[in-house]
Amino acid sequence: MTKMNAVGWFDIYVEDLDRAVAFYETVLGTKLEAMGDPTGESQMMSVPADMNAYGAGGAGGALTKSPHANPGIGGTIIYFMAEDCAVQEARVAKAAGIVVRPKFSIGEFGWITLCQDTEGNMFGFNSMT
Repeated sequence: MTKMNAVGWFDIYVEDLDRAVAFYETVLGTKLEAMGDPTGESQMMSVPADMNAYGAGGAGGALTKSPHANPGIGGTIIYFMAEDCAVQEARVAKAAGIVVRPKFSIGEFGWITLCQDTEGNMFGFNSMT
């Protein structure tokens, strides 16, 4: 059996999908893509990913508005990879988010910054510089 990363997909739950899309497109510097929900119960906008690159590392995911879950602090934290997490950190306040903990060292694993999005979700960025 081949080794693979533990995370294969993520959902970031939101209340206001348009507001959340504007926030993440600004902070990540990329366009999110509309995707269908096979159940017809949720609205989803995916973060661009190569889903055919199974096992190549990383995980695809989406902003999800669903009647089955709510956004908020205190649960799982998703870390987006970056060349230098200070770049994305600087975009957070401009996009109406909050920098909870500015860029700090995590030793041999690089640097992270912790932020809060417009929906109240905690998330982070990780970089090696």
